[in-house]
Amino acid sequence: MRHAAGLLLGVLLTPALLAGAAWGYAQAAESFDGGDRVITDHTRGYGAFALLAAVGLAAGVVIVARWASPLVSLVPALALLGLSAAFLADPGAVLGLPARAHAPGDLDFGLRMLLGSGVDAMLGFALLVPTWAPRRWGGRDADEAPVESYSPAGR
Repeated sequence: MRHAAGLLLGVLLTPALLAGAAWGYAQAAESFDGGDRVITDHTRGYGAFALLAAVGLAAGVVIVARWASPLVSLVPALALLGLSAAFLADPGAVLGLPARAHAPGDLDFGLRMLLGSGVDAMLGFALLVPTWAPRRWGGRDADEAPVESYSPAGR
């Protein structure tokens, strides 16, 4: 049951991580002028950084959570690494996917930029590492050592 819930959570987490990171990236990119080294829209910039921090927090929790099934991190890891491999094999076809899915302009831009810059691959590898931990595949009982009860009358 734990792994079934982990699979479902991983399937739901994948588009949330992709969309959150992509939209946050696009908003952050539009909030400053790199040439003049100034922030042009503080509100947009703060919102973008808050969203990116939330995506990072969610990924971090999935990476370190002892309670989580390894499928919670394995599903998005395989999706991100698969997209990255497909991008390296045929960039034009993969970069056209967001437009074919009718992603809004900012989301389309962010998805393409994160994929093309290797950020998706980096996040995919970070999410893949916890799946190798044997404690993630065992049940909750495997992590807990038996506790002997102390009873003063039981001597």
